[in-house]
Amino acid sequence: MALTEEVDTIRQYEIPEGVLLEFRLAGPLVRASAWAIDAAIRAVLYIVIGLSFSYFGGVGVAIILIALFLIEWFYPVLFEVKNGATPGKKAMGIWVIHDNGTPVTLSASVIRNLLRAVDFMPVMYGFGLLSMLSNREFKRLGDLAAGTLVVYRDNYEERSELPSRTAERPEVELTESEQQAVLAFAERAPGLSSERRVELAEILNEISGRKGERAVDGIYGYANWLIKGR
Repeated sequence: MALTEEVDTIRQYEIPEGVLLEFRLAGPLVRASAWAIDAAIRAVLYIVIGLSFSYFGGVGVAIILIALFLIEWFYPVLFEVKNGATPGKKAMGIWVIHDNGTPVTLSASVIRNLLRAVDFMPVMYGFGLLSMLSNREFKRLGDLAAGTLVVYRDNYEERSELPSRTAERPEVELTESEQQAVLAFAERAPGLSSERRVELAEILNEISGRKGERAVDGIYGYANWLIKGR
């Protein structure tokens, strides 16, 4: 096995449509940090519940025990199924997904979190850490059983809203790079001076021969057609 394969933390998965997905695997350190944040949140909840029901005698103790059980076992399940990440994981920019990149389901989340008890043994996630260090996908035992991964949630820049114009099909077939140039201009143009907009638009519209603001409007029309007018 090549050294680059041993240290590579990018997991690739090709979906049936032929699109190759890439995931950045989260290692033990960032996952431990997420766990520590969640543990602190749970500790605060335990204290609040304990103080709130400690004056109700036996009934209060029963409520406290039930609440502790539910929080300990279903706190991660609730957040993972709803958001893909507990507050701790969200703070660290990581989330749980299936091996194929789909959002984690209720059954998978329950399985991976029930096995935290085994991962925790003999002390402080000893088995879990050993399991994570012994496979290339940093899977603890719960991940292996549930078929899940913990990966970084990459942020993607949202596209700026295009100036509203009637969609206009380009008079010639645009190459992919020309289409990208048209869209980039339409997104950035509102922040440019009028003179600079016209200068750039006349370069992009040199085939149609439009000049001035008509050239700018033409590019806006092309961009709207590329985005939604096809």
